[in-house]
Amino acid sequence: MTARIHNFNPGPAALPLTVLEETSEAMLDFKGSGMSIAEVSHRSTVFEEVVHHSVSRVKRLLNLSEDYKVLFLQGGASLQFSMVPMNLIPQGMAADYINTGTWATKAIKEAEILGKPYTVIASSEDRNFSYIPEDYHVSTGAAYLHYTSNNTIKGTQWNSTPMAGKVPLISDMSSDIFSRPFVPAPFGLIYAGAQKNLGPAGVTLVIIREDMLERSPKNIPTMLRYSTHAEKNSLYNTPPCISIFMVSLVLKWIEETIGGLEAMERRNRQKATMLYDYMDKSDFYVGTADKNSRSMMNLTFRLKSEELEKKFIAESAKNSLGGLKGHRSVGGCRASIYNAIEPESVKALIDFMKEFARKNG
Repeated sequence: MTARIHNFNPGPAALPLTVLEETSEAMLDFKGSGMSIAEVSHRSTVFEEVVHHSVSRVKRLLNLSEDYKVLFLQGGASLQFSMVPMNLIPQGMAADYINTGTWATKAIKEAEILGKPYTVIASSEDRNFSYIPEDYHVSTGAAYLHYTSNNTIKGTQWNSTPMAGKVPLISDMSSDIFSRPFVPAPFGLIYAGAQKNLGPAGVTLVIIREDMLERSPKNIPTMLRYSTHAEKNSLYNTPPCISIFMVSLVLKWIEETIGGLEAMERRNRQKATMLYDYMDKSDFYVGTADKNSRSMMNLTFRLKSEELEKKFIAESAKNSLGGLKGHRSVGGCRASIYNAIEPESVKALIDFMKEFARKNG
């Protein structure tokens, strides 16, 4: 096999090697069926078992109560930006949003396009989204409070769940789902594109509480109703079978190899601490997020000039360190150290950063 690099891409992102190996086998013969996972019917018993086991693992890992439905949809988190307000803002109600960067901004824009009433109750735009707002007041009787738990572009992350009282929380957890435990009870809906921390591109995990599911109106297109997919166990139409299968393998890896979300959080904090500790001691690399808002998943930093950043990215690639270029909208550098990134990869990055600083300082 060709030597694998240290993959710090922000999404599609690194996957556990065991998941790739099992997928490779299933691409030729899935569970002795004589067919590839790319060929089996989504109506077959063998694939329905994949969905069933995936739902069961999601519920166990997140400690979900029986009033939550687990769905596997298409269209990425970007489609959820519109499906959420379309389904969950009833007539006569308005929603609250907290704006912490690009993806939250896009979610707010979709509510606006739909003509749904909403209020942005807090924003960190005043300092270029470099922090998580702490001062906000949830509107009485709001349909929901929407927030983005981790911000891949700006490198910020909520350290704790926002307090919303009786108002249900809606969260885009695309880039930190299953990275740490949390209490699910306040959430009416959680959504996450799989391609960062859960699997390959092509499938979106949606977790919805039954009382929220009852809000789905009948006058929106069938495929855009959460109730449609909940009633058919994510099999209303042909789903992305390969992607769901790979998600099932990632969930198995988290539960059986890593040991669950508490163990995963310890692993992720260890990786992030190593890298942040080095950068804090260095005057060569400067983090872009406030220290109390830093992400465990996406570590964003700048060098002294754009020319030096280009050189850093080019030389890192030559040293088998991939995906360190910052998002095109902000520039700079970014190391995405999602669940599947091994501590050894972070150590290799730090070693390169030290040597690069020595040569170019």
